[in-house]
Amino acid sequence: MDKLISNEFNLRNDIIYFNHAGVSPWPSRTVKAVQEFADENMTQGSLRYPEWLGVEAELRKQAQKLINAPSPLDIALLKNTSEALSVVAYGLEWKKGDNIVSCSQEFPSNRIVWESLAEKGVEFREADFKISDNPEDALFSLVNNNTRLITISSVQFSTGLKMDLQRIGEFCKKRGILFCVDAIQSLGAMQFDVQQIHADFVMADGHKWMLGPEGLAVFYSNPDARDRLHLNQYGWHMVEAAGDFDRRDWSIAKSARRFECGSSNMLSIYALNASLSLLLDIGMDHVEKEILSRSKYLFDKIKTRPELELITSTSQGRYAGIVTFRRRGVDSALLYQNLMQKKILCAHRSGGIRLSPHFYTPYEQLDHVIDLVMRYTA
Repeated sequence: MDKLISNEFNLRNDIIYFNHAGVSPWPSRTVKAVQEFADENMTQGSLRYPEWLGVEAELRKQAQKLINAPSPLDIALLKNTSEALSVVAYGLEWKKGDNIVSCSQEFPSNRIVWESLAEKGVEFREADFKISDNPEDALFSLVNNNTRLITISSVQFSTGLKMDLQRIGEFCKKRGILFCVDAIQSLGAMQFDVQQIHADFVMADGHKWMLGPEGLAVFYSNPDARDRLHLNQYGWHMVEAAGDFDRRDWSIAKSARRFECGSSNMLSIYALNASLSLLLDIGMDHVEKEILSRSKYLFDKIKTRPELELITSTSQGRYAGIVTFRRRGVDSALLYQNLMQKKILCAHRSGGIRLSPHFYTPYEQLDHVIDLVMRYTA
């Protein structure tokens, strides 16, 4: 395992990477896949196009396995999380007085699209987790007979709060409410089961914990919920008989491919296929175990220093790979700039410093970043 990790991750020696919740570096096999695909395009064009389609099909199978979807036919490959959320928001038929329930900590992608429905008379309700010891109860308290959908991130991007998705999914299923999950801070970091959580829609870009490129996202929809979405984009690729260009009659694809109106992003498909192969080779159970171990390690180091204050919850089951904290009496924005100048790649979130190490991050780097924080003087 150690040899595999050393072969796959080749960051410069002067860089310490704690920003997998932002944009991740690529594994070696991903770089190789992109280079070989580019060379192939240069020397022979689309000669092997059927093989390209095979890689695309393999990626859908890998994504199916990653989230335990019933079928690869439930997987669409879209540009990003925002596009997938828009497919849901503008695919459903809303009526005036409907409402959507979420929380006030969401990333703008999972807020703006729902707020834009106000012109249709749809209300966007946000639970305030800061005043509740139970975030799920805070969500449920906003639900009424007009609630059509609950949309939530599996892990909040700034605080690192991990949601009890199964409990939310069961709540929605009993009440006939649609359940939409922005899983960008989970997929590639935590084990994920769309069937266990009763999700109707799940979406996530590949460029964070999945170690892939920007510009390609996984979008899951269960068949019943999928059929409730009207399409707003049409093209040659989303029809049932895609590739039969002489055919004049057409019907919408039964599979999730209906959301892919045109040509696939083959370069990114090759890249993400390679990245997911690494995660699945290692095993998501092992990846999750190692990430949680690093989070716990950081918690323990931060707790022993009275000058530091944790923002991320340390309660069992309430954290994943994000650890956000602040140093008391210190401007976090200035501290962040200082760390970045030292090539400690992290993020400034929720008034603190967000660290997001992956399964391969050396423990000595965790020690080093906390030592730098403690030595910092404005």
